[in-house]
Amino acid sequence: MSTIESSPTAAGAGANASENFKATAGTRDVADTPPERVAAIVTSVLKGVHDAIAAHDVSYPEFQAAKAWLMAVGEGGEWPLFMDVFVEHAVEAQVATSQRGTKGSILGPYYLPDQVRLSATCRLPRRDDEQGLPLVLAGQVRDIDGTPLAGAEVDLWQADADGYYSGFAPHLPEGNLRGVIVTDDEGRYEIDTIQPAPYQIPTDGPTGQLIEAAGWHPWRPAHLHIQVRAAGHRPVTTQLYFAGGEWLDSDVAEATKPELIIDPTDDGNGNRRGVYDFELEPQPGS
Repeated sequence: MSTIESSPTAAGAGANASENFKATAGTRDVADTPPERVAAIVTSVLKGVHDAIAAHDVSYPEFQAAKAWLMAVGEGGEWPLFMDVFVEHAVEAQVATSQRGTKGSILGPYYLPDQVRLSATCRLPRRDDEQGLPLVLAGQVRDIDGTPLAGAEVDLWQADADGYYSGFAPHLPEGNLRGVIVTDDEGRYEIDTIQPAPYQIPTDGPTGQLIEAAGWHPWRPAHLHIQVRAAGHRPVTTQLYFAGGEWLDSDVAEATKPELIIDPTDDGNGNRRGVYDFELEPQPGS
């Protein structure tokens, strides 16, 4: 990944992610959890922490270091980053056990709602000099019974060829490589974009300090973020990865799945072309 003088910092990316999460919290599903369930979950989480302390004979200096790190995560606004990288994949996997249709993946911290709406065959908004290998992603959105879903929304956002997202990097224009594509009468879509690059999650803050201290790597494989929505159907939030890409087998966010890997081919016009069909299950009670 090339060096950009105006590269976003962990604190800046965290602040943007926190602001976006708070602004959209009213439109998200909010858990209305009874006290007994809160008690059960929190007790289980705390027991896991207590068991780890006993199993690893944690010392007071290590405990104080952990407390200082937790404070730094909060002060640096990195909770969205930390939770999305290290926790969300487990929640997504658990929720998926009761769902049918296309496999999901994590939302991550870089989603921004209310992007430009585009026709079924379109060019994703980008700079005139956007770098990167040309890529066309095409496919169909269907019900799980095979019925095409006309007017479905394919909400796509991605990093650029340097691994940065618009809205979270000061050098990128608003809405760059983001858009909501509306499928045609046969539920089809075709998106002209560029293939994104693998990227490191921001490492100059406390999340990066943890990764370094643990001897882990901070890389995510190249991917496209997609949320597919259609009236009367459960929306699917997922990511598409690229066959043969770096870090597929060791994604720091543990979000890759074999069913979500595409293998684009040369279309003869200097573009790579990938195909992926989405299947949505009916919303319960619809």
